Amino acid sequence: MKLLSIILVAVLMQQCSFSQTANNKNSTMDTTHKKNEVYSRESKEKVNLSDSEWKKILPSDVYYIAREKGTERPWTSKYEESKEVGTYYCAVCGNPLFKSDTKFESGCGWPSFYEPISKTSIIYTPDHTHGMERTEVQCGRCKSHLGHVFEDGPPPTGLRYCINGVVLDFEKAKDAEKKYNEKGGQ
Repeated sequence: MKLLSIILVAVLMQQCSFSQTANNKNSTMDTTHKKNEVYSRESKEKVNLSDSEWKKILPSDVYYIAREKGTERPWTSKYEESKEVGTYYCAVCGNPLFKSDTKFESGCGWPSFYEPISKTSIIYTPDHTHGMERTEVQCGRCKSHLGHVFEDGPPPTGLRYCINGVVLDFEKAKDAEKKYNEKGGQ
């Protein structure tokens, strides 16, 4: 029984590797992004800043995940159980990443999606850390670490993008529609 417990813990850690951080559900990116001049939900221009520049403009929890490739503790993200309709963006640069209708409950402790918004919204890189073979996913605009993708997701893609909630921003669909209409549909 003890061996079975050890194996189960090892498998769970392999699927959604995590490190202990001081994050909590209330620790999120400042949605006004006053210090972060590169944050834009419209721009497609690539962002390339040094780590010292990122450190000046990002909250410490976002910096740790995005730039140091950290992982938040499981079940601490305010987005883990969210069922709201809208769009998830990179909290570092504002790049659109996932639509809420691609989000699903995976049981791994992190927000999970089966498909990104576009082929260019995500970059895939091999990750050989912690003695595992995984595929890291990064933001296609600023190359911030988001999480990992696994091949155990639901149809239609069979993929599970296991994403750190700390590096996500969310806009409700009705809020986005209101802003669009206020701009005269531009």
